[in-house]
Amino acid sequence: MNVQMAAPAVAYDPHYDPLVSDGPGRNRDYAPTYWIATAGVPPETDGPIVADTDADVAIIGSGYTGLACAIFLAREFGIKATVLEANRVAWGCSTRNGGQAQNAAGRLTRSQWIARWGVDVARRMHAEIEDGFATFEELVRQSPIDCEPQPGGHLYVAHRRRSLEKIAAESKVLNDVFGDATRVLSREEVRRDFVADAEAVGAVHEPRGIGVHPAKLAFGYLKMARELGASVHPASPVLHIEPRGGRFFLKTPDGTVQARAVAIATGAYTSLGLTPVLQRRCMPILSNSIVTRPLTAAELEATGFRTRQVITDTRTLRFYYRLLPDNRIQIGSRSAITGADATHPKHLHLLIDGLNRKFPSLRGIEIDYSWWGWVDVSHDMMPRIFRPDPKQALVYALGYGGNGVSYSAQAGRRMAQMIAGKTFTGQDLPIFTSPLPGHPFAPFRRLGQRMLYGWYHLRDEAA
Repeated sequence: MNVQMAAPAVAYDPHYDPLVSDGPGRNRDYAPTYWIATAGVPPETDGPIVADTDADVAIIGSGYTGLACAIFLAREFGIKATVLEANRVAWGCSTRNGGQAQNAAGRLTRSQWIARWGVDVARRMHAEIEDGFATFEELVRQSPIDCEPQPGGHLYVAHRRRSLEKIAAESKVLNDVFGDATRVLSREEVRRDFVADAEAVGAVHEPRGIGVHPAKLAFGYLKMARELGASVHPASPVLHIEPRGGRFFLKTPDGTVQARAVAIATGAYTSLGLTPVLQRRCMPILSNSIVTRPLTAAELEATGFRTRQVITDTRTLRFYYRLLPDNRIQIGSRSAITGADATHPKHLHLLIDGLNRKFPSLRGIEIDYSWWGWVDVSHDMMPRIFRPDPKQALVYALGYGGNGVSYSAQAGRRMAQMIAGKTFTGQDLPIFTSPLPGHPFAPFRRLGQRMLYGWYHLRDEAA
């Protein structure tokens, strides 16, 4: 196959906002993340769409979900998909996240699942998420690009005594109801065996958790998809989708792609006018991240890092952090509300202050990388892999709420199965049988978000 090169990339726009912008742009450069800086040259693609073309299946979005869907369509069903990307491959959250793969999807706890759906459905949901983690692990093993996996589990650090009591109760539910093997740790155990986080009053250790290099993971998926016969077209934003005569017509700037089926995997970067079925269905929320310079041996000793496992704390707007393979610390959290405000220094300082509280010995350490990206959060805090109209072969997977690194592999697999007309265990679960919910106050979401962030901060930091 001849590889066409896209035109020179358009500059990265730090103020892009999915609730304001017409779309994510075309052929924009990557955000200045540590991951892109250290991932090497991206694998080849098939260049932009330059003329009208036909496709069996068109996938919109070349992040983890879209590329996983292409992989499973080809590997399990012999379907060679056409992947359409507005900018560079994996330009959105797949190269901006913290690289934390956890045994989760969405924002709800297992106890909240039980309250919402009952024990039986919750147990089946748990089995689906576990199966998804296994799907993710399989792709990591098979990837032609080493994404630097850091296995060992997930450490959930309590930053207040009341928070430890809460996550200890959830740990008991995980063990007693779902058969997990989580462990409640004292402050002394956390410092002895894991990390000297000055805020930690204890923690819960979950056995399933892996840290990865997000961009290398995405580039591995890209190589796998193309080696299996999928075509991947950057600089090809889908301006709108028109169903007509049992087919879908996807308009891009330089050509229309006609497809039998469509899979939408655009996350928080979904264009406002892409399709009516997704209007006001997700809340895009910014997550900021920084990476320090490499720590010296003395600094490593002072911070007490004895693990490279993924770590989060118990704030509602939680800090997520870990020690990277080259001895840098990455730490992230929620911060800015709008894209227009994303460059304000206060958001960088919020992360630096968080790092200083956890590791006072690192006060003043140089920050080598700072960036942010949009997270797709559903209004009921759970993702959906859903076919809105049984008469139309259009499926979407959205709403991970920041927990999509691992479950996106399973979501792509589930979309592939739906498109191929196959059934799978758990297909009657709520995340597959109901759409992303709308919200009556969707036009005022940002106002509510500002109020909630203020309340969360007061509640989280209270003694």
